[in-house]
Amino acid sequence: MPRNDELPPAAQLGFGSALLNSDLPVPEGVIGPRGKSATKRFAVYRNNMTVSLIEALASIFPAVERLVGEDFFRDMARVYLLEEPPRTPLMFEYGGGFAAFLEGFEPVAKLVYLPDVARLERAWLDAFHAADASPLPPGALGAIPPECLGDVVFTPHPATRLVQSRYASVSIFSASREERPLDAIRPLDPEDGLITRPHYDVQVRQLPPGAAVFFKALMAGTSLGDAAGLTLEQHPGFDLPSAISAMLEAGVFSACSPGRAHSEHSA
Repeated sequence: MPRNDELPPAAQLGFGSALLNSDLPVPEGVIGPRGKSATKRFAVYRNNMTVSLIEALASIFPAVERLVGEDFFRDMARVYLLEEPPRTPLMFEYGGGFAAFLEGFEPVAKLVYLPDVARLERAWLDAFHAADASPLPPGALGAIPPECLGDVVFTPHPATRLVQSRYASVSIFSASREERPLDAIRPLDPEDGLITRPHYDVQVRQLPPGAAVFFKALMAGTSLGDAAGLTLEQHPGFDLPSAISAMLEAGVFSACSPGRAHSEHSA
């Protein structure tokens, strides 16, 4: 059979569609040795490709697989393959739309937390493959005069991710990955997750109320003072000192800038 990149663009599209859909015939121009039929060869090739993609999804979303069961996951993955075929040869990049797919997949509609569990798993993998960077040293803020701290802005670490959920997705994610029982988890309790990789290991933390709002604002470039004010408006009981300590420990940011006020002060 010819390589897919040796085919014209239209033929490549047809080849890719037939490769993922067993209801489609062998693409035109695909032949076996000595001009013989390639039906059996193509079927083997198709099956190997499908199995590889399903296994890739299972390795990316092990918690989702455990929650729905291996057989169901594989059947569901086959449906997903047809809706979102691979767009890159890198297997770890596959499945970017899996959480959105789960939101519209009727057979799992009762598992309302499942899409957010998938988002946590995808964020875990993205954090794992993110660029390396040193986390912000704990003493970095100490070098800034106290009167200028409110103007500090931060640079997010490349691996940092946030997943805000209306469900107990972080607890379910952690229990499923560690193969612990889910009985004690209240699935409708909202939880926010922070995913970081301060050194070599990806870490997933459940955040206290308000912390996700605070970190999200800082990650968007909002100054420390404005982010704190915004968070306290929404969460009056927000513990700002604890949040700052936690973000430094978790490696949420890789750098900080003292801001305009400190520049004027130095001048």
